[in-house]
Amino acid sequence: MKVLVVHNTYQQRGGEDTVFESEVELLKKNNIIVDTLLYDNHEIKTTKDKILTGLLAVYNPRGKKKLLEKIRAFKPDIIHIHNFFPLASPSIFYATQELRIPVVMTLHNYRLICPSAYLYFNGRIYEDNIYKRFPLKPILQGVYRESMVQTASLVFMTGVHKILKTWSKKIDRYITLTEFAKKKFIGTSLGASEQQFVVKPNFVPDIGVGKDKRKDFLFIGRLSEEKGIATMLNAFSESKSNIKILGDGPLKSMVETAANEHENIEYLGFRPRKEVVEILKSVKALIFTSVWYEGMPMVILEAFSVGTPIISSNIGGPAEMIQDNYNGLLFEPADSTELKNKISLLEEDNTLLGRLSNNARETYTQKFTSEVNIKLLLEIYQQTIKQKKKNP
Repeated sequence: MKVLVVHNTYQQRGGEDTVFESEVELLKKNNIIVDTLLYDNHEIKTTKDKILTGLLAVYNPRGKKKLLEKIRAFKPDIIHIHNFFPLASPSIFYATQELRIPVVMTLHNYRLICPSAYLYFNGRIYEDNIYKRFPLKPILQGVYRESMVQTASLVFMTGVHKILKTWSKKIDRYITLTEFAKKKFIGTSLGASEQQFVVKPNFVPDIGVGKDKRKDFLFIGRLSEEKGIATMLNAFSESKSNIKILGDGPLKSMVETAANEHENIEYLGFRPRKEVVEILKSVKALIFTSVWYEGMPMVILEAFSVGTPIISSNIGGPAEMIQDNYNGLLFEPADSTELKNKISLLEEDNTLLGRLSNNARETYTQKFTSEVNIKLLLEIYQQTIKQKKKNP
């Protein structure tokens, strides 16, 4: 099997870039013939570049030509796309159709049904536009990068291709990371059938089981509103339990103030990868307080891999990954009192901690290893190729 993996990289490196690279390496390690095609957002430098990119977001002939050349040279059996926005553009799906190559696309976010991309805006869950082809309100609100112009470009791009049925007719299979995400897409303006969706989670390498004796709690992530930073700080400011906080973001000053006022709150900023892993292996639980629909945070998978339970808000992808009282504890989003109670529960009950820790590791070995993932991925490829031959 020959697999071509396509990705439009981001100017600021993110989780999608990591997943793209990890899956390519996974395929190579399992003796799959792989080639990649990258569209690099670092090429967008000047104001002219930005304007042209916006105008060509609907259909970029250069993006299509680049893919056609790669297909003719490599002759793949299937193409796996992670991100096409904005340089590749939906034109690449017309290239694959011309040459009758099966296409699988991983949906890392909700951009195709909402210009906010994350179904979160202005401090609340934002599902106002998922059934509309050309929603106008988000343009006026500038929900994409706080820009009316860029939001309008995105709405126009997705809307035109909803009318052209690009999303429902020219992509053979969509991969979502969770059942939760799959359900959010089905029945929306995307127009794709339920049969076009399949669930495959991300994976992380095995970094080893953590310590038997554990202390303190840990937060790792961006210090921003949607991550529920205020909820976390409120809970620990009223608790005697210790928390270490790793990360940076717009709410950094809020975290620093809390750390100065409360001895049990320690802000560590950024730390080397090796040190972060050792801390993750030593704590009683990872605190995950997001108030938006997170996809599949890699930090949760890493916590599972080292046997660290998660205390998480009961929302989005994490609520599906974490089973209450099995591999972690769940609390209502933004409820700092309930979070504080969950922290106390784990602090006081070592038997519960041990059981959650063992089950967290078990969850990892059953669902999120590279061995499990490659089987799922190859099965998706094989089924998609088979279906394409059956219904060209």
